[in-house]
Amino acid sequence: MVHIKRTRSHPHAAEVEAAGLRWLRSAEQAGGPRIVKVLRTAPSALYLQRIAPGRANESDAVAFGAALAKMHCAVWPPETFAAENRSPVPFGALPPDHPAGTPPLFGPADELLELGAGRHPSWGVFHATERLEPVLAALHGAVAPMDLRTLRRAQDRIGSGVFDCAEPASLIHGDLWNGNALWSDSGVVLIDPAAHTGHREADLAMLQLFGLPHLDAVLHSYQQTAPLTDGWRNRVPIHQLFYLAVHLLLFGPGYRDATMAAAETTLQLGN
Repeated sequence: MVHIKRTRSHPHAAEVEAAGLRWLRSAEQAGGPRIVKVLRTAPSALYLQRIAPGRANESDAVAFGAALAKMHCAVWPPETFAAENRSPVPFGALPPDHPAGTPPLFGPADELLELGAGRHPSWGVFHATERLEPVLAALHGAVAPMDLRTLRRAQDRIGSGVFDCAEPASLIHGDLWNGNALWSDSGVVLIDPAAHTGHREADLAMLQLFGLPHLDAVLHSYQQTAPLTDGWRNRVPIHQLFYLAVHLLLFGPGYRDATMAAAETTLQLGN
């Protein structure tokens, strides 16, 4: 059976999403999670494999946590990273068949935002420049000046590199909230990515933002497969800041308090 997803808000939205899905599917050979199959694209529609719904259960959650860790490591296998003989992987790389001249897109199908397409050796510079900057620029005039100043200070702190670590960029889903992780009768299947090379903690932070059934089992299994850098739990709000700021921009002041709390944590952490 076929599922048709309509994409009206950007002329290349279907191609962008299809490219991201194909890139993530390439990690299945390394043990990555199941990714919905692209059947074909049209100018304003994406034809996808239909996923039969299943019941959320702990065993599938454990399998998903391990598979997600393997996907994140697909561009830098752990044994290569440990040996420190890897090639540098930039932050911000897009899928190999991402449509030329089209920026990364993020958000709901009827209100997509254009993000920055630059590549950087530092996560902090990448995230501040190519992710936070487009959103904060769009928030100018839409939030109180004092709030925007706080958000800009948090952006500057991230851009300073204070939260960078030795890990190179990972292949990430980029929009991994509960609604994009479907429980099927054969395990978790991921849909609707904003795929790029980024910080793997971002996917885990997004999972925690809106919750996921058996989330503790997912996180434990992930840690058993590819342990995260010490202090990752404290950094969750830093990686949620971009997602919250997008929600503030698109859905209004109901997200103001959570966004500002994440910005304040970003400013306080490590001081």
